[in-house]
Amino acid sequence: MSDVARQAGVSQTTASFVLSGRTDMRISEAAQARVKEAAAALGYRPNVTARSLRTRVTRTIGFVSDAITTTPFAGEVIRGALEVARAHDHLLFIVESEGSADTETALVNALVDRQVDAVVLASMYTRYITPPKDLHGRRVVLLNCLAPGFDAPSVIPDEVEAGRAAGRVLLAAGHRNGIWAIGGHQAIPATPEGTFAGNERMRGLQEVLRQERVVLDGVVECEWNAEDGYRETRALLAAGRRPRALVCSTDRLSFGAYQALAEAGLTVPGDVSAVSFDDQDIASWLRPALTTLALPHYEMGRTAMELLLGGEPLGSAVHRIPMPLRERGSVAAPGR
Repeated sequence: MSDVARQAGVSQTTASFVLSGRTDMRISEAAQARVKEAAAALGYRPNVTARSLRTRVTRTIGFVSDAITTTPFAGEVIRGALEVARAHDHLLFIVESEGSADTETALVNALVDRQVDAVVLASMYTRYITPPKDLHGRRVVLLNCLAPGFDAPSVIPDEVEAGRAAGRVLLAAGHRNGIWAIGGHQAIPATPEGTFAGNERMRGLQEVLRQERVVLDGVVECEWNAEDGYRETRALLAAGRRPRALVCSTDRLSFGAYQALAEAGLTVPGDVSAVSFDDQDIASWLRPALTTLALPHYEMGRTAMELLLGGEPLGSAVHRIPMPLRERGSVAAPGR
């Protein structure tokens, strides 16, 4: 700082005011220009740590997740958060607990000790959580999770509306019977992935169908993997319960269902329509490509960070992010 002041021909106090962006001291435009030119020429950068001691603002955000970075969706969630943080001149510290409550508490404490300005507490799957006690009273946003009674907003996908959209797609194509849900309300055994998302999706689906006096022919509860979709669809066909349309809880289930239908000589969508959720890469590679509701990972990451950095009181509202419908070729009018 003294070198900058000397080269600019001003006092060190004046140089400090200019470089810290303060406006409560009258400094000529010419002097401000000389200070900035000297700083650029000398390669000067303010000591962020020292400044934070005075301002109590570190311009850092902690991003704590259970296992997001190990999933295919991590890039989009984190990219959305990083873009907003960068636009606000903030750094994002990303740490992961691998599902351990003790590790999560230790990581939160480490971030608090480093005086992060705020924390995003994120989950791989939408679920109810109990935040570490050291986050109480701090600026926090919950991402893809909910904590009733905890004073912080939650950002989650709008699974209920996605279920409604899946129902509307089938109704618009003319389906009124022979509709089966594969995966049902929850994965078996129950997992955080299934318990919340499955219930929400099924609630929206059944709500829309009931409005048109349409009921599901059946709900098959199973885990949400490709082999489960194959096994359960094959079992339906073997029992003589041929569906006209399948609503699969995940794209992975749909992949398995496609294989079982093909083995039985049935085509999608000529004989059986299919609609799903998640929009994983596999959805666009299936033939025909799968109509599905996309999880809005990028938008969720952005929204969480915008709430944190928006400067407004956070409250405890639940922000439901729309799940876009990806209409492809797997839904048609009821087959023969």
